[in-house]
Amino acid sequence: MIKKIVTPLTEEKVKDLKAGDSVLISGVIYTARDAAHKRLVDLLDKGEKLPIDVKDQIIFYVGPTPAKPGKALGSAGPTTSYRMDPYAPKLMDIGLKGMIGKGSRNEDVVNSIKQNNCVYFAAIGGAGASISKSVVNSEIIAYEDLGAEAIRKLEVVDFPAVVVIDCQGNNLYKIGPNEYLKSLK
Repeated sequence: MIKKIVTPLTEEKVKDLKAGDSVLISGVIYTARDAAHKRLVDLLDKGEKLPIDVKDQIIFYVGPTPAKPGKALGSAGPTTSYRMDPYAPKLMDIGLKGMIGKGSRNEDVVNSIKQNNCVYFAAIGGAGASISKSVVNSEIIAYEDLGAEAIRKLEVVDFPAVVVIDCQGNNLYKIGPNEYLKSLK
């Protein structure tokens, strides 16, 4: 069964998601990669205001290609998430509820996901052209000097993702292989 989610991603919505769930996300999500994350955390460390309010939001780890004429965004494949691991817990502490990327997360991030009732989604690597079809509007809202890594506000309709780590800390990257191995017996 595919679960449909409409942002903002509230705590109630997060609690309904389980590792392995396929989801279609509609509404607003933001993009940011490691350079933007560093700037955001530097602002937090200085006690300054962020250029976006991350409360109940989702950040997609992506550096999209330029949009073709008539399109909102170019190819938008997920970036490997571990590069955001040093920064993600501070953003979750101030209300970020979801992250979209690919690959595993470190224990600090998993613990922060559980502590803050958040969720980590995976998008399919190599499917950036297909993923970008769910983006209906894209606007750079911060750090334009970072080019593809600028923070964008995306409006999405039925953005496909899979819950990898749910708010309980259940991790599909660990559960999946174990279930497969059990099925071979």
